[in-house]
Amino acid sequence: MKVEEHRLRVAVALSGWVALAATALPGGSPLRWIPALLFVCFGPGFAVLHPQPARLRSGARLEAFALAAPISLSLGVLTATSLFLVEAFSGTAFMVSLAAFATVVAALPGLPLPAATQGAAERVKRKPATGDR
Repeated sequence: MKVEEHRLRVAVALSGWVALAATALPGGSPLRWIPALLFVCFGPGFAVLHPQPARLRSGARLEAFALAAPISLSLGVLTATSLFLVEAFSGTAFMVSLAAFATVVAALPGLPLPAATQGAAERVKRKPATGDR
């Protein structure tokens, strides 16, 4: 495992716990809601998508960034709904659930991305067609 990949995994795994710790700050403080908002919107998605087994191409990096938010928000909705259904919803329970999920998933390989495997967004130079019609 490369050092850069290891650091990314650790950063993604710790991001949820940092966001949870930030919720202990006073009510309207930006130091409270900014880390929590960023984690809920991107953390679980990055944990699912990163790190990839090989360095991502530019098209795949864009794809991973674009998919991180919808995946994170979907996981957040599923988590909140599940907690409501078992009548255990609270801000802390929500953040702990997402942080634990991100920590466990960060240890696993990322989901394969179509752009990473198919070489999307790469320019292919083709030779001009010659001759036969």
